[in-house]
Amino acid sequence: MEPEAPFRGQVFTVTAITLALKQMMEGVFRDVFVEGEVSSLREAASGHIYFDLKDRESLLSAVMFKWDARKYGFELQEGVQVRVWGSLSCYAKQGRYQIVVKTAEALAKGNLFLEFEKLKKKLEAEGLFAPEHKKEIPAYPQRIGVVTSPTGAAVRDILSVLKRRSPHLEIIIAPVLVQGEEAAGQIAQAIADLNRFKPAPDVLLVGRGGGSMEDLWAFNEEIVARAIYKSKIPVISCVGHEVDFTIADFVADLRAPTPSAAAELVVQNSQNTRQYIRQLQKRLLQSVSLFYERARNRFDQALNSRVFKNPETIFQAKEQELDDLSLRLENAWKEKLSNFTHRFELARNQLQALGPQAVLKRGYSITRKADGSVISRVGQTAPGETVFIQVQDGMIRSEVK
Repeated sequence: MEPEAPFRGQVFTVTAITLALKQMMEGVFRDVFVEGEVSSLREAASGHIYFDLKDRESLLSAVMFKWDARKYGFELQEGVQVRVWGSLSCYAKQGRYQIVVKTAEALAKGNLFLEFEKLKKKLEAEGLFAPEHKKEIPAYPQRIGVVTSPTGAAVRDILSVLKRRSPHLEIIIAPVLVQGEEAAGQIAQAIADLNRFKPAPDVLLVGRGGGSMEDLWAFNEEIVARAIYKSKIPVISCVGHEVDFTIADFVADLRAPTPSAAAELVVQNSQNTRQYIRQLQKRLLQSVSLFYERARNRFDQALNSRVFKNPETIFQAKEQELDDLSLRLENAWKEKLSNFTHRFELARNQLQALGPQAVLKRGYSITRKADGSVISRVGQTAPGETVFIQVQDGMIRSEVK
């Protein structure tokens, strides 16, 4: 005979059933030890530490409050095998059970961490991380290649920064998977393809947004590391967040903590130049205005001097002195103005060199749709569609085949 269920027919609210489960778990699973591999480790602004414990088949959420973390002083690391002691509980707001960890100790490093360290030592011994192999990042790049997911937050962050800071730049996106079994091969192939692209990009941004160690693992694969090392184009790695490090970061010519930070790095020199030119223009106008004001004051003083009030006494001598003064004033003004004009022309030429028209003069072109929007990918066009190609001296109308 089947035993009667004690709560059959009883109606619970979500809160009531959740709190009942919480009390049951806290009563039964108190002061238990659990072993597993640390994954998805993060520290909140409050100082509390959140992570997952996993084995081959299951995953358990865990939290270690800051006072326990400080008390024992053990530093958790991604991929490390640990034994934790604590009590099972339920976070009622999300209906998620978790273990509240009081202490933790390392047992052995997880497989991923061991693989990471093994490959890192191998490539370092081969010289792939050596500073003498790092290529210099160009100060004023005109074409930027981006290797990342076409749908992730990373590409949106990169495009947002580049369009805001330097809208004249040409951006070439090589869409790839950034996690999963096929990701590493696609990333390596995209780097090689961009190196064969004509005209080649000036710099490559290779990365993705944040995630767990497993999510970022494609950038720890040897095939990606060697593709970055073989690249003739300078590579900036931008994988995850500031606390995330991958093998790609060590091989790359420069590491940026985030994708948006990578975009800031490649355009910072252009931005600084434009700011310098604006400051130079302002100083030039201020200097010319001050010089004119001083010259005007000196002229007014001369008009009010005794020479003009009593010309019959020293008219001839002062007339000659006035001629000398006027000549010196004119020559000084011309020399000053010539210097400032020369500096202004240098600054203006430098600014023009950064503009879209200068890029067109070097043989590049901009392809637009009929509504004026810029075409940056083949997928934006359709056969038979009319497009307009802007070159240095005009516009070419063309049909997509």
